[in-house]
Amino acid sequence: MHYDEVYARSLNDPEGFWGEAAQAIDWYKPWDRVLDDSNKPLYRWFAGGELNTCYNAVDRHVERGRAEQAAIIYDSPVTGTKERITYRELRDRVALFAGALARLGVGKGDRVIIYMPMVPQALVAMLACARLGAIHSVVFGGFSSRELATRIDDAKPKVIVAGSCGIEPTRVVHYKPLLDKAIELSAHKPERCVILQRPQEPGTLVAGRDLSWEEAEAGATPHDCVPVAATDPLYILYTSGTTGKPKGVVRDNGGHAVAMQWSMQHVYGVEPGEVYWAASDVGWVVGHSYIVYAPLLHGCTTIVYEGKPVGTPDPGAFWRVISEYDVGVMFTAPTAFRAIKREDPKAEHLKRYDLKNFRALFLAGERCDPDTLMWAENVLKVPVIDHWWQTETGWAIAANCLGIEQLPVKPGSPTRPAPGFDVRILDEYGGEMGAGETGRIMIRLPLPPSCLPTLWGDEERFIRSYLSTHEGYYLTGDAGYKDEDGYVFIMSRIDDIINVAGHRLSTGSIEEVLASHPDVAECAAIGVHDELKGELPLGLVVLKAGVDKDHDTLRRELIERVRDGIGPVAAFKLVVIVDRLPKTRSGKILRGTMKKIADNQEWTMPATIDDPAILDEIRAALQTLGYARNG
Repeated sequence: MHYDEVYARSLNDPEGFWGEAAQAIDWYKPWDRVLDDSNKPLYRWFAGGELNTCYNAVDRHVERGRAEQAAIIYDSPVTGTKERITYRELRDRVALFAGALARLGVGKGDRVIIYMPMVPQALVAMLACARLGAIHSVVFGGFSSRELATRIDDAKPKVIVAGSCGIEPTRVVHYKPLLDKAIELSAHKPERCVILQRPQEPGTLVAGRDLSWEEAEAGATPHDCVPVAATDPLYILYTSGTTGKPKGVVRDNGGHAVAMQWSMQHVYGVEPGEVYWAASDVGWVVGHSYIVYAPLLHGCTTIVYEGKPVGTPDPGAFWRVISEYDVGVMFTAPTAFRAIKREDPKAEHLKRYDLKNFRALFLAGERCDPDTLMWAENVLKVPVIDHWWQTETGWAIAANCLGIEQLPVKPGSPTRPAPGFDVRILDEYGGEMGAGETGRIMIRLPLPPSCLPTLWGDEERFIRSYLSTHEGYYLTGDAGYKDEDGYVFIMSRIDDIINVAGHRLSTGSIEEVLASHPDVAECAAIGVHDELKGELPLGLVVLKAGVDKDHDTLRRELIERVRDGIGPVAAFKLVVIVDRLPKTRSGKILRGTMKKIADNQEWTMPATIDDPAILDEIRAALQTLGYARNG
């Protein structure tokens, strides 16, 4: 196969292309139309078709010779636990837990929030929901009660499935108290909660509402797979919105299953039966797509790793897992490799392990700096593939597709658009930019299968946020360019989203927490460059008149407040107190300009600025934290 031929066909004949790909999925009822374009700009894939995602990911492999193959390998250096779960065992565990959920009243279309650490039960819970036709919404275990409460109120779950705690290398994270507080804060109250009681810290169960996992399963009857429409939602995954209110990205069953299975072979070059490892978390889209669904749909063995790239116990942790389980292809975030590089720059720990069958490393979640990519290539001696995608798309928009044709690598670029994605660079008026010219990165509609068809309960916001900038195009929110070879280069976000080690956090949500402090008059949050995490949030705070509190004390209070309000994932530790914030005459805070000053990037004086002298004050304030050093 040649990339150009495959890519051209995907755009010129999308119905033929994806209809052919869909033959790899088992259907209860064939679709009426591969692509339903009757309600533009809202497109639906495989309309009229019926399937069950859990059946395709688990049961059919048991029926067709993979019953004793490992479906999941669980490796937890933080608890000293290892477990191998075959496809047969996984089917039985999922069917039983689906029966337990059904006994609690969960059925087709009901929502279930999952608030779990990286343990096999998290995957069991997700697949059990899919088995019933229920819609799961996984919330990352590091999120605070307040963030969890907003998701409870939006999704309105009938049941919440949670772990009693999470285990970090140096501490236990108290999930159950966070859950209890979230339910207290939320207007919607779930009928029941199922708690996986971990021995490191069992939770206190609320009588009449909470059940332990064992209690929920006791006496339950294994449940069969329930046929659902291809266009029915499989899950909701919340991503940050610029307003601070999270957006519930919806993933459908049919298009998702087709694209996930297709991508395993064609993007990652993985064959059924191989061991594939996405070192992420089930709380993020990478975990949904490439820890859970894609590997299992393709009949692979997936690894659930409860550990870190360094510190569990050393910078050789990833090499141990690859060697021990004979991993062929790995996918993680550049942050992980920056951490390994920082701790072990000469890759001395790698010498202890045999990675004889390891053949490719994929990186995504944030822009991969060329230094990290080239370091990984030098030490691993395999292709290192930077690829670009979003929570909204569910899989790669641009990638070096190893299962089609390996193209030359250009450090700093995720290579060329993946089949199905018609990527264009447009100016503010919708005109197409030339090679090397930076503009808005847009995708011409229709988006390929597995991309979001809407936002949960808010179709108007979906159209406004993604489809209204230029008619017939999806707004990625990123700015960049394509070179003369069609390679895509992602340069920055158009909006004010901060990307901390692959975790997208909105400035609005951070500012909302900072502004809630009684001494704060107004504030702004920006993302500043960080060698390890890509970006870190920095808060600029203006105090109310008359406040004379010690600034060090106030900074500590603000840092703790953000940690409590958003969670440790924000990595919030930079606060500077200023007299005023730079604004346009209309009152808009010039976040982009402040970010460029902090990162020593070229910038021009905004024509609409209210008072140019204020930027000198901001530069001086940023220098106290070690930023804007060249100013």
